[in-house]
Order: sequence, then structure tokens, then C-alpha cells
Amino acid sequence: MKKMLKTKTHSKNDDDMLPEYRFDYSKAKPNRFAPYMKSDMVVTVVLDPDVSRVFTTPEAVNRALRAIIEAMPSQPQRKRTRKIAA
Repeated sequence: MKKMLKTKTHSKNDDDMLPEYRFDYSKAKPNRFAPYMKSDMVVTVVLDPDVSRVFTTPEAVNRALRAIIEAMPSQPQRKRTRKIAA
């Protein structure tokens, strides 16, 4: 009689992502679709759970951010200088 391999049973935690993944950047390739992207395309922003309970729609987030932008004092653009390594 042949030995049968035991199959691993899936537990509830198997569907959860591991806390850390290692990504081999040496095998990364450039995004081939980048030249086709438009500058006015939608940008996805991930909110923390406590923030998403307050701002439940994209419109609410945009309203709050625009209010913050309006309240910010306008400052002239400063010229950026590079730091020279010592």
C-alpha cells in the first residue's frame, strides 16, 4: 500500500497576509504601462481604519484636504540646496 501525502488543511489565518514580505528588487522590471498613464489619472490613497471611519467617502476626504490647504499660510518657494557629504 502506498503512503498517501497528507494535505495541509487551511485554517482561518492562512488567508491573512504575512506581516512582512521580502521583495527581490534585482528582478524588478520597469512599469511598461507608465508611458500611457495620464497625469490626471486617479490616485489611490489608503487610509488608516480610524481615519476611514470618519471620512467615509472620497468627497469627504477631498473636502477636508482642500480646507487644510486653504488654511495653510502661503509661503514662497525656497530654493532647495543639496547637502554635500563630509
